[in-house]
Amino acid sequence: RPGLEFSFSGLKTSALNTWQQCRNAGDDSEQTRCDIALAFQQAVVETLTIKCKRALKQTGLKSLVIAGGVSANKALRASLESMLGDLRGHVYYARPEFCTDNGAMIAFAGCQRLQVGQKEDLSISVQARWPMEQLSGL
Repeated sequence: RPGLEFSFSGLKTSALNTWQQCRNAGDDSEQTRCDIALAFQQAVVETLTIKCKRALKQTGLKSLVIAGGVSANKALRASLESMLGDLRGHVYYARPEFCTDNGAMIAFAGCQRLQVGQKEDLSISVQARWPMEQLSGL
C-alpha cells in the first residue's frame, strides 16, 4: 500500500559514512561507535513505528504480529507497545529466544496454511526474494 514502503539502505550508508568521518578525524572511540549505533536504532525504531501505525490506520486493524530477529529489539518493542496502547491495540511477538531467526515466523505461516488445507509438494522453488503477491493463501 502507498506510504508503507521503506528502505534503510540510505540510513546504513549515512551511519557508515559518519563512522568513517569520525575515524578520519581521529575519533574511533567506543563512545562514538555507541552514539552512532544508538542514533541508527532510534531512526529505525521511529520509522518502523510510524509505518506500523499507518498500516493499522489504513486497514482498520488493532493488532500487530512482529516476527524475526527485529522483534527481539527492546526499543522497538517499547515503541510499538506505546503506540498500540494509545490506539487501544495489541502487539504480539515470540519470546526473545525464538526471535533470533525467522524460523518461528516461517513455521507459523506453514501452520496457518496447513489449517486452511493448503499443502505444497516438495517441488517448490526457493527464491531469495519472493514477492508477497506471488504467495497464494497469505
